[in-house]
Amino acid sequence: ACRIPGAAFFDVDATDVASPLPHMLPSDAFFARTMSELGIVHDDHVVCYDGKGLFSAARFWWMLRAYGHPAASVLDGGLPAWQRAGHATESGPHAPVARASPPFEARLDASLVADLAKVRSLVDAFQSGAAPAQTLVDARSQARFEGVAKEARAGCRSGHAPGSRSVPFDRVLQADGTMRPPEQVAAVFAEAGVPGVDAPLVGSCGSGVTAAVLALALEHAGRASLLEIYDGSWAEYGGDESQPLATGPAPPA
Repeated sequence: ACRIPGAAFFDVDATDVASPLPHMLPSDAFFARTMSELGIVHDDHVVCYDGKGLFSAARFWWMLRAYGHPAASVLDGGLPAWQRAGHATESGPHAPVARASPPFEARLDASLVADLAKVRSLVDAFQSGAAPAQTLVDARSQARFEGVAKEARAGCRSGHAPGSRSVPFDRVLQADGTMRPPEQVAAVFAEAGVPGVDAPLVGSCGSGVTAAVLALALEHAGRASLLEIYDGSWAEYGGDESQPLATGPAPPA
């Protein structure tokens, strides 16, 4: 294992919220303390990357934005792209980071976080024949969305929330793990029946990570506002037998 020289490690699983669901958003105080321990201050521009290319880094980027730190970017293609470009890496123990001063301040924008009740209201509106206030976009694979592939999480059903649209996160990426050009990203959403990159949307996925890749892609394609994300995602909805379930492809838009 290696890293970009001088990089600090952020654990997307770290939280102080007791929940059976994976990597739920932490409290403001926990996130602020974690950022301060990483040496991050208010004026810093944070560049996020991961070892896969473009995956969990988008979740960290989205978290920074959601907690009120707009100066954040994602390294396109992550560590693999860095290495392909011939840049240096380092390994071994990480040097201690001086705690940030003044301390990082965090305040989660609750309007960017959807819960189960919000998602159920969208499903109910769809099933009643009304126009939902927002469209749920699902970043899981097409096979999981259609219910033909089992979910890895025990007790989690396969399929999707009625009325949602399938936008597998890897479709907004190129073969080398970098983001597609803006016009191609916009086309991916259009082909999925999403009514424009600035449409009222809620992102979902398996556990709240790859929905952030869609958030990053939408901003890349020109979306003016940060995508709202269902934090519990399919781990919560699919694991609740009382929630309506659909299988097969999404109906035509």
